[in-house]
Amino acid sequence: MRRHHNETIISVRLAIVLILLTLLALSGCRQLGKQAQQADSVQTIKTPYQRKDWPHWIDADRDCQNTRQELLIAASRIPVQFKDARRCTVKAGLWIGPYTGKKFTNAADVDIDHIVPLAHAHRHGADKWTRAQRRTFANDYDNLLVVDDATNQAKSDQAPHEWLPPNESFWCEYGHRWQRVKDKYRLHYSKPERTTLKLLAETCFR
Repeated sequence: MRRHHNETIISVRLAIVLILLTLLALSGCRQLGKQAQQADSVQTIKTPYQRKDWPHWIDADRDCQNTRQELLIAASRIPVQFKDARRCTVKAGLWIGPYTGKKFTNAADVDIDHIVPLAHAHRHGADKWTRAQRRTFANDYDNLLVVDDATNQAKSDQAPHEWLPPNESFWCEYGHRWQRVKDKYRLHYSKPERTTLKLLAETCFR
């Protein structure tokens, strides 16, 4: 009975967060949020975002497995299969996408998502970084997740007030990791972003 009671409380809190986020998007706060984002962008962006300026999927330890391959190996629920005897490129494994809860066995069907997207980071302070700092951020395991490519594309470079994982049970972890990465690299927050992170924190049970 207690477990059922706790699950009911969690469901209610998630429903409340959904309602609040919907109201934030549909009410006059939408325009205020847009203005806040624009103001924030004007203050922080000095150079245009270029993905090529963010070296990622590097082979830091020179073992022929780059960041993507090493994360696929670490996140797989079973021993991975490689494309050939060199063991440089993962072919298959078992991954459960945290954004959807769906299972994937073909490495070609999954992407490595930057929880805090590179373009978002660029707009919130990273435009001033050196190439070396961008390389560190782009390959930081704290900021990486194995997800399906369709959901990764749907997310694009959006912040939590613009997009949340379809899997509501991951909202607490998502908000926590988003904030941890932004604080780690001292990136700026917009007002609607902070509001949403506060709502997400209310779904957590510490």
